[in-house]
Amino acid sequence: MADIKLLINDKEIPLNPIMSKVLTNINLGFIEALKGIPKDKKTVNIDIKL
Repeated sequence: MADIKLLINDKEIPLNPIMSKVLTNINLGFIEALKGIPKDKKTVNIDIKL
């Protein structure tokens, strides 16, 4: 399983194993279709270590 850490506005959000897997798979899917950066986001950091 991937090691994922979610930070929003520099605050770490705890993730259970199911949410870690869901976020990893969703983000990997979105990356392939990404064409730009979302507006109105202060800070959203997602580290995925595969």
